[in-house]
Amino acid sequence: MGINIQKSGWKVILALLGMLILSVTMYYSTYLASELEKKEVWQAELHALAVESFNDESNLDRDMLVEDRILDLDLEEKDINRRIPVILEADNGDLSGSFWGVEKDTNQVYLKNKVAEFLSEGKEPKIGRDYFSKIYYFNTPLLKKIQLFPIAQISLVGLFIALGYFLFSSARTSEQNRIWAGMAKETAHQLGTPISAIIGWIENLKLISEDSPDKMEIVSELSNDVKRLELIADRFSKIGSTPELEIINLYEELDECKDYMMRRSPKRVNFHFPDERSTAKYVMINKHLFDWVIENLIRNALDAMDREGKISATVYNENNYVCIDLSDTGKGMPASLKKKVFEPGFSTKQRGWGLGLSLSKRIIKDYHKGKIYVKSSKLNEGTTFTIKLPQIT
Repeated sequence: MGINIQKSGWKVILALLGMLILSVTMYYSTYLASELEKKEVWQAELHALAVESFNDESNLDRDMLVEDRILDLDLEEKDINRRIPVILEADNGDLSGSFWGVEKDTNQVYLKNKVAEFLSEGKEPKIGRDYFSKIYYFNTPLLKKIQLFPIAQISLVGLFIALGYFLFSSARTSEQNRIWAGMAKETAHQLGTPISAIIGWIENLKLISEDSPDKMEIVSELSNDVKRLELIADRFSKIGSTPELEIINLYEELDECKDYMMRRSPKRVNFHFPDERSTAKYVMINKHLFDWVIENLIRNALDAMDREGKISATVYNENNYVCIDLSDTGKGMPASLKKKVFEPGFSTKQRGWGLGLSLSKRIIKDYHKGKIYVKSSKLNEGTTFTIKLPQIT
């Protein structure tokens, strides 16, 4: 229900943004059309005055009016878009500007720079008559706005597409997270009943195996596995909710994970982990969720090694993080899969669900504010995963 409401909200936002872009485009197009219309009217009036002037050569006032109209001297300030900036060059090299601004029209340095800019663009000045030998003409503000219009339109459309992609991508990620969290909680719920039944059978086995040390050892291991299964169910039930973090000695926690997995690994697999008696390194973690990540990485390493090889862990500090490198001597993976392995549903195993590393990333990144990634991997040589956890300040 929450996902659908969220999607609907984003659709409304995109629809409103689309309408805004359309409105801005229509307004600006109408504005440009209006300015062009004014320009055409002005040109028509100028043409009419020119014809009248040529028909009445004795009317000096009309000649002056035509000259004023040509130079746009009588245009009001609001009609600045129709004024053509011009620089006139006299025979002696002096420059005179029109429509650059009161101060700039007579500023020789500024005008020379504009002339240099004009020539650098490969343009040729018009050849004048009488006193002015050359005429340099520049684009009107209106033409510049028309030239920028496609760029502005493309930018707005690009922004709309980018925002749409971001919103839908966020919706998809949010939906995936909710699905995985829901599946995890449902799994934990479904595990509850059989675990309770198994605990009852183990208690019964203890009663009938009291006189057999060998059987009691097996029952003890079964009991440990069931406790672990309870922890797994507890971990799954916590996915999707904010877990409680506590200060833990990282070396001791890694040693516990190693001991548990080592008893359930082939004898030809060697474990090289830091000594638990090393100088303590404390981090803020949720014990159950962190153990699940480490055990998942070790389980993947075991699957990649064909029952023989070495699994090692190293711990070090780097840029305000406590780092754990977990390495194996397994099959490795191509570079193209380094990021894909964390995508939900992606698995290199025939029977894999593709949930382990995806959940591991969620646990480390979202709950512990850390990082997890493939540090290195070479085919037939092995893989190293790195986990970074914030140092305690």
